[in-house]
Amino acid sequence: MNMILAKDKNAKGAYELVRSLQHRFVDGLNNLSAKYGENRPFEEVIWYRDEGTHGGGSRFEARDNVLFNTASVNVSQVHYDDMEEKQLQSATAISTIIHPKNPNVSSIHIHISLTCLRSGHAYWRVMADLNPAIVFEEDKTSFSEAIKDLAGITFEEGTAQGDKYFNIPALNRHRGVVHFYLENYKTTDEQADYNFALKFGQGIIDNYLEITENAIQTRTSFSVHDIKAQLDYHTLYLFQVLTLDRGTTSGLLVHNQNDVGIMGSLPSFINKALLKSWAQKVETPQDILVNSIVEVIDDNGIIDENTKEKLATVVREHYKKYPESLKYQASGNIIPSTVANHKK
Repeated sequence: MNMILAKDKNAKGAYELVRSLQHRFVDGLNNLSAKYGENRPFEEVIWYRDEGTHGGGSRFEARDNVLFNTASVNVSQVHYDDMEEKQLQSATAISTIIHPKNPNVSSIHIHISLTCLRSGHAYWRVMADLNPAIVFEEDKTSFSEAIKDLAGITFEEGTAQGDKYFNIPALNRHRGVVHFYLENYKTTDEQADYNFALKFGQGIIDNYLEITENAIQTRTSFSVHDIKAQLDYHTLYLFQVLTLDRGTTSGLLVHNQNDVGIMGSLPSFINKALLKSWAQKVETPQDILVNSIVEVIDDNGIIDENTKEKLATVVREHYKKYPESLKYQASGNIIPSTVANHKK
């Protein structure tokens, strides 16, 4: 089976960009595995949209159980070149989340994508956020300075939008400690926009690899309390992704052909009792969603592939039944029309 890529030159360029970032990140993580872990490289998994007719994607999954709790570096391109009735021409993205095993090493989320509409309008989405279970100021400072350097004149807007998007109102806190988010980003210079997305992706990947290697080398011991802090933080991460993250929800509502991949950001274990306690903190009908999520997770809190598939179904069915509850989803100042773009 072959994956047919989009024909548009902008989409082709975007695919080359995200694939180059994917390989840059995977190569760097594999190098860490060789130096400090089991020397087990990431493994590629391919998925297809409509049997490859409308694209698909590639995700590299961690296989080193010493260094990683879970980690996935995903690239996708979905297009409708043969369906002129669709508003969307193509959507090309890299989306990655790394959850290290050591609670003293920060998790990271990066998303860079180009959306091309049939009208000719095209725009970038650029996101990066540092997500530590235990905060180390040196990591926070390094990541924040890298964001500021890479973002340039977009720094203030991107950090403001990131802080808004990754806020968790029910828990009165943010998901991470440094957040950057540009939605619908474009200027009059397409090449400059491309260069910005590429440079930002390269720079933030390199910064995270540097932060991670330093943490692995210097924070070799941790306590039971640290492990508990990480478990509770991973629970918060899952809570934010499944109840607030608009990108995750949109992906699940558009199709069901990559559910495990879309759920690739979820950690391997969570505190089920803690998650259940948060149902009373959200507004109805989101309490129904939280309780439904809790129901499909085993008492041991393990989030395996089977559980990910169940969680994807729960989230999808919830928003089909309660479409008005999409208003509770996170957003910056601009709410992307991702689901609508895939419709006629």
